[in-house]
Amino acid sequence: MSGAAPVIGLTGGIGSGKTTVARLLAARGARVIDTDRIAHEAYRPGTDAHRRIVETFGAAVVAPDGTIDRKALGAIVFADPAQLARLNAIVHPYVGQEVHRRLAAARAEGRAPIVLEVPLLVEVGWKPLVDRLWVVSVPRETAVARVVARSGLPHAEVERRIDAQMPDAERRRHADLVIDNGGTLAALEARVEEAWRTLDP
Repeated sequence: MSGAAPVIGLTGGIGSGKTTVARLLAARGARVIDTDRIAHEAYRPGTDAHRRIVETFGAAVVAPDGTIDRKALGAIVFADPAQLARLNAIVHPYVGQEVHRRLAAARAEGRAPIVLEVPLLVEVGWKPLVDRLWVVSVPRETAVARVVARSGLPHAEVERRIDAQMPDAERRRHADLVIDNGGTLAALEARVEEAWRTLDP
């Protein structure tokens, strides 16, 4: 691949398999910037975001080790759009600053494709940051089953979290490329390989 490093925006709903796709792209040489990981940093004790989250949502969202209990916080914010908006207003500015810093650093380091993994990429208005938008898509029932299996959350809670997100059909409408992850890992690997080849000049 020649020229400037392309920036691929990778997004998808909860349970779609974004992280698996990002890992497969990293194995092919992409530089991955994971905004979920950056957001986790915002929840660490000592950060301004941590202080503001505790002030806003109370001591009930603090885990025994002092970090934010994301399950407890999720139960609050995914049940109330206004509470979710309050959380986003705290976390998104921190993540945005760090994303810009890491994008600049990745561009300076080389020409490998950069994958910006963002669950809410379209919703937060970051589409202009990327050259192409790839959406990982799965049937709703598949997403629910995956999240219940990995998190232990009740079925109804997972449904509520999915309902709080942009509908998959709307997300797909914004996509330059859709990666269907409703099947096996082998099928997903084949689709990721096809997507990767589209980056060749």
